[in-house]
Amino acid sequence: MKIAIFGGSFDPPHIGHEAIVHKALKELDIDALYVVPTYLNPFKKTFFLDESVRFSLLKKLFDDEEKVIVCDYEVAQKRSVYTIETVKYLQQQTHCNEIYLIIGEDNLSKLPLWKSFDELKTLVTFVVATRNHYSNNSSVVSFLKLPINIEVSSTQIRQNGYLSHIPKKIECDLKQILGLPKN
Repeated sequence: MKIAIFGGSFDPPHIGHEAIVHKALKELDIDALYVVPTYLNPFKKTFFLDESVRFSLLKKLFDDEEKVIVCDYEVAQKRSVYTIETVKYLQQQTHCNEIYLIIGEDNLSKLPLWKSFDELKTLVTFVVATRNHYSNNSSVVSFLKLPINIEVSSTQIRQNGYLSHIPKKIECDLKQILGLPKN
C-alpha cells in the first residue's frame, strides 16, 4: 500500500490546499491521501480557527474524494505534534510500504529544523508543491515536484480577507463561522 500525507495548519483551508490534493491524486500512484490538520503547528504559537473548525471544514471540502481521508490524529492529541510522530502513526495504522510526504515549497528550507529530520528522510519521499514566487533549489533533500503555482496563503486570507481564495464548497461555512454576510 502506498499513501501520501499532507499535513498543515489549514488555517483556513484554501484553493491552494484543494489544488494540491487534486494534483497529488492525479500525479502520485497512491492508495490513499491523508489530510492531517495540526492542533497547533510546532513553529507557531496560536491559531486563527479552532482545530475542530479546521477539521470540519476539511472534512466537508474533501467528503466526495474517495481516496482522501481527513485524519484527526494530530487534532486529537490537543498539542503540537511533530511530523515524525504522524508518519510513524500512519505507517503503523495502514501497514503501508511507501509514504509520500507533501509539503509546500515555503517549508523546504525549514526541513532541517524539523524534529528527527534525518530519520524522517529515511521514512518518506518528499513531494513539494511548488509556487511561482519561490525559487528554492534546496539540496537539503531530494524530492518530487507537484507544480501548483497558485499564489495564495492562509496568512493572506487571515490578514487581508481574501475570501475569493476559499473553495466554494466551504465558503458559506467559513463566512458563518466568521460572522460575515453570506453574499
